[in-house]
Amino acid sequence: MTSFSNVAEKARAGERLSFDEGVSLFNYPNLPALGALANDVRERLHGDLAFFNVNMHLNATNVCEASCMFCAFARQEEGNPGAYTMSLADAIGRVEASKDKALTEVHVVNGLHPGLPFDYYEELLRGIKRVRPDLHIKGFTAVEIEYFAQKFGMSREEVLSRLVDCGLGSLPGGGAEIFAPSVRQKICADKVDADGWIEIHQIAHRMGLKSNCTMLYGHVESIEERVDHLCRLREAQDQTGGFQCFVPLAFHPANTSMQRLPPPTGCEDLRVYAVSRLMLDNIPHLKAYWSMVGQKTAQVALWFGADDIDGTVEEERIYHMAGARTPQALTRAELVHIVRKAGRTPVERDTLYRVVRVEAEGDVSREAAADHAGPTRRATHLPKLRVVTTEQPT
Repeated sequence: MTSFSNVAEKARAGERLSFDEGVSLFNYPNLPALGALANDVRERLHGDLAFFNVNMHLNATNVCEASCMFCAFARQEEGNPGAYTMSLADAIGRVEASKDKALTEVHVVNGLHPGLPFDYYEELLRGIKRVRPDLHIKGFTAVEIEYFAQKFGMSREEVLSRLVDCGLGSLPGGGAEIFAPSVRQKICADKVDADGWIEIHQIAHRMGLKSNCTMLYGHVESIEERVDHLCRLREAQDQTGGFQCFVPLAFHPANTSMQRLPPPTGCEDLRVYAVSRLMLDNIPHLKAYWSMVGQKTAQVALWFGADDIDGTVEEERIYHMAGARTPQALTRAELVHIVRKAGRTPVERDTLYRVVRVEAEGDVSREAAADHAGPTRRATHLPKLRVVTTEQPT
């Protein structure tokens, strides 16, 4: 049996933990001790800094051919109750309406709409860049990229290349769910498999794009399947190094086909953050997505391995259609307040983890945070920070 003290010694020395050690951490009963160990690694990487960004979400359609059992956002056909598809003018207009806000990112994720042509998405990106050329567009999950490739007879590379030509700047991490084939067959059988998801992100990395990665937890997966998922992400990062941030996604059962299952508890959330930080030694950032787990859990997570709480969001639909009770948006000032009250130093970043502004107090200065983009492989020291202005294109 693996002892916690031996695992802790390896983690503090910056050594890679094994699959069996990851399983042992999920089973270790002393949650505060586990959190303290994850915090040691987190502070070695990022000190007391906690990141957020000023962003908006744009979900242009929720019409989707997929039948994921955990999803409350999608509607399978136009005309179904709750189904919607924005016109290009409406979708672009929502971004244009933000022109007086100091946003740095628009996050674009949609359903797999069978009736929309590919040029809808190209024109959407061009339109966003036309009205807000300063915004970084983080958009289209690997599930969407695969859908476009299959539907429109293109390679994955061609899909990504065409979207990049229209303004795409990076990929979100959605659609990973759990990589284990038996779980995917149960909860999301009709979308890209684990190998395809990883390959699409690695293609993007080789093209020079950064991306995030995720894990949906708290449904029918086992502890071993969680650890396998983390190990596969770690292996993929060893190869291409383009994952910036890992985002654990807590399952929300309300209004889904799996609504009889209980949601993960707060302790389970914190355990996932802590183990993820300890296992993912080559992915620099770990996000506690406040819109999903709530502001209070996100604050605690900043002491359990997380160093990012996401952004202002503006309008979050996917989790709120699954029963999330958090606000659909927070102001910049509210995010700063949340981070400060958690005992961390708030750092506004852009999508690529370049610093827009450090909300310094005491001895912490903006200069002390110069030139930070985060390591892309195994990191054992606190990196410097790179400061940018909100006017600088990303």
